[in-house]
Amino acid sequence: MSPKQQRGAETADRLLAAALRVYAESGEQGVTVNALSKASGVSLGSLYHHFGSVDGLMNALLLRWLGRLLGELTTAVERSRTARTGVRAIVRAYLAFIQEHPDAARLLHSSYADRLGMAQARQLRDAQEARLSPLTDWVRLHVASGELAPLPVPMVEALVMGPVVATARRWLSGLDDVDLDDAAQVLPDRIWRSLSP
Repeated sequence: MSPKQQRGAETADRLLAAALRVYAESGEQGVTVNALSKASGVSLGSLYHHFGSVDGLMNALLLRWLGRLLGELTTAVERSRTARTGVRAIVRAYLAFIQEHPDAARLLHSSYADRLGMAQARQLRDAQEARLSPLTDWVRLHVASGELAPLPVPMVEALVMGPVVATARRWLSGLDDVDLDDAAQVLPDRIWRSLSP
């Protein structure tokens, strides 16, 4: 990477980090060009050069953190030997990610992310294909082996992720009636019952 490219990457990283801080402090309405420029120390021209718009920056931020989450889930699944331990690994990795990165998790579970996901579902899926494929392959392998119930991949995904995402959203909303450590102990077996053949 040339020095110019490295400076460009560092500028983009500063903008992405600032966008997450501004979002965490002020919510979606607070993510403005001026707030981003002030928080990052980067000029408005650089923001537009690297991301095209505030929406472009926020989309890149979502993709960055979605990629990290999917990467952690993939790593967790690849280390598991059975379908049951894989389900446990996914649940625990997801909930650990939420605890370790609450600001990013709030963005990933926000109405902004939901709107983007609904409007650009296919593009988001295509952008994350390299990270989604190992998870999809893992499900197919265990369905084919008979370890998982013979369900379509999207149904397996819904049965695994539905309770986990609902628990994460509840915890991220600030309600104190959910303990993620307890959820990491209880949810895997409950989810497994819905998936076992």
